[in-house]
Amino acid sequence: MAIATRFLMGALNGLLGPIKAYSIEVCRPEHEALALSLVSTSWAIGLIIGPALGGYLALPAEKYPNIFSPDSFFGRFPYFLPCLCTSVFAAVVLIGCLWMPETLHKHKASENGKQSVEAVEAHLIDPQEKVEESASVDTKKSLFKNWPLMSSIIVYCIFSYHDMAYTEVFSLWAESDKKYGGLGLSSEDVGQTLGITGGSLLVYQMFIYPRINKVLGPIKCCQIAAALCIPILFAYPYMTYLSGPALSVILTIASVLKNDIAATIITSIFILQNNAVSQDQRGAANGLAMTAMSLFKAVAPAGAGIVFSWAQTRQHTFFLPGDHMVFFLLNMIELLGLVLTFKPFLAVPEHNDRN
Repeated sequence: MAIATRFLMGALNGLLGPIKAYSIEVCRPEHEALALSLVSTSWAIGLIIGPALGGYLALPAEKYPNIFSPDSFFGRFPYFLPCLCTSVFAAVVLIGCLWMPETLHKHKASENGKQSVEAVEAHLIDPQEKVEESASVDTKKSLFKNWPLMSSIIVYCIFSYHDMAYTEVFSLWAESDKKYGGLGLSSEDVGQTLGITGGSLLVYQMFIYPRINKVLGPIKCCQIAAALCIPILFAYPYMTYLSGPALSVILTIASVLKNDIAATIITSIFILQNNAVSQDQRGAANGLAMTAMSLFKAVAPAGAGIVFSWAQTRQHTFFLPGDHMVFFLLNMIELLGLVLTFKPFLAVPEHNDRN
């Protein structure tokens, strides 16, 4: 039932692709980085605030007995409250979408009038322009032949797999007992850390990332961020030697840095994908990217959970004991994504069509 529910939620929630295309179409080119920053920020904050909200609202009869009685409806169904809040929020967003302006403009014209205009234009267009237009149409027929787009989608899938696996592992690792290599934190402590991380993402993506992208460009941003992520993840298993306020502070700083880095990578890839196609192809290109990414994200939680469970059984091995193996494998995935951001694999179009 849990797998079926998660499948249906993903199948009925193909929003990120159209939202990325929409954000580009309602902004001028100089605001492209900021627009996509807001999109990836919203997505990242949702991934962080969601688990945090679940941590605060789950089991309300146990955590807030003065408000929710153990014999009440919320006591019988301890996970109904976070699901209810999620559904109410989704309903509010749905209502808000009704007032969004459409960027696709369709002009009605009679068929005869359209044919007449086409006949006149056929005589006025230069033969060389006809050849170029025909070549352009042929190029636009298949997104799969657009290597700058396809290479950026592959890199996007690798980093998305890494981010989803990290998200799955983080809560399990933070809440597991220290004798198994975890941090022994409560769900409230983890929720607080994730909440602070979400707030930092909003500030970073709105005020810091657009300036960094303007100086370095999307590819350099992606490469530097991926390189910085590796030593941060390498340090995670050693946090088990900390306790008290020192653990909370170090974990929060590491979580903020890790998620800001992830947002930098994903936003930079968004820019590369949208610059690899013309405006009339952006919807299809983002839909293709989301479909491929969803396949990787569907596998990531199960794979991360299996690796995490396996790592618990090897606490006393000499080579990468326990959770050291988990974060080592996460770093290997990050390293693979970093390698793929270099030429000749990741291609950039010579002329970006922003019209």
